Amino acid sequence: MKPLTTHRICAALLALAAATALAQSYPNRAIRIVVPYPPGGGADITARPIAQMLSERWGQPVVIENHGGASGMIGADIVAKAPPDGYTIMVSASAEVALNVALFPKMAYDPVRDFAPITLATVTPMALVVHPSVPITSLKEYIALAKAKPGSMKFGSVGAGTPHHFAGEWLKMLTQTDIVHVPYKGSGPLIIDLLGGHSPSGFATLLPAMQHVKSGKLRALAVTTQKRVPQLPDVPALAETLPGFDITQWNAVWAPAATPKDVLDKLSAEIARIVQSPDYKARMAEQGSEAIGNSPSELAAFQKAEIDKYRKIAQQANMKADQ
Repeated sequence: MKPLTTHRICAALLALAAATALAQSYPNRAIRIVVPYPPGGGADITARPIAQMLSERWGQPVVIENHGGASGMIGADIVAKAPPDGYTIMVSASAEVALNVALFPKMAYDPVRDFAPITLATVTPMALVVHPSVPITSLKEYIALAKAKPGSMKFGSVGAGTPHHFAGEWLKMLTQTDIVHVPYKGSGPLIIDLLGGHSPSGFATLLPAMQHVKSGKLRALAVTTQKRVPQLPDVPALAETLPGFDITQWNAVWAPAATPKDVLDKLSAEIARIVQSPDYKARMAEQGSEAIGNSPSELAAFQKAEIDKYRKIAQQANMKADQ
């Protein structure tokens, strides 16, 4: 055997031994969960019970670090460049690992190549809502009104380039309607204008809209999921009128791409068990979210489908960053 070949075999065996030793001893110190958004948002709310339960089960500190900015891309870049040893993971929203691909031609990291999928944690529906003064009670009537008065109907969103914005653009594409997008700076301002009748319609996150729908201050025409949601069982899914329509906010767990498989297996198995636990499911239901807890391969396929969907919508609607 040639010396060079022997050297390569030895190096490979040493690397395998090191990875095996890491997996066997993992975790033996604190784990950090990077959340690429400020405290209190959807990703943060998703991450904190995971951190608490993971720490209780593994007997090691699990610390949340919030690194907001640039539509989640600052925090995501930190994780992409972190040591791939299982001690840095991320709870993301959809933007930094899927949606932003459709809006930003250049990113500091590759959302597919630079992260290893662990599990899809939560999915949060949105609702298309109108002020009660708008003389419609169904999605079909909404579409008919938009077609009858092109350019006069407006829909609000929580911001340009958000899933809410994409939902409106996709609705316009599928129904061939001219509805004007009005971006707001978050859910609070959108809900205030919807309640005041200043915005006739809007795509709102389920939780902040739900109480006003139940009180009659807003009227929900549809939810953006494939199926109806238990929180508003009488509100149709958009897919009932427009088959295949499905846009949600979601949060998923990732590690740096080169993290050893044995470590990833430990993380994915334990975090999926946490997400599927009755306690976690109940906590997320209170936030209007559904806990999922799927496999890494299922998350990878989901991410690819989401990227493809957002790219298609952005291309056809000519959407750009900060539009």
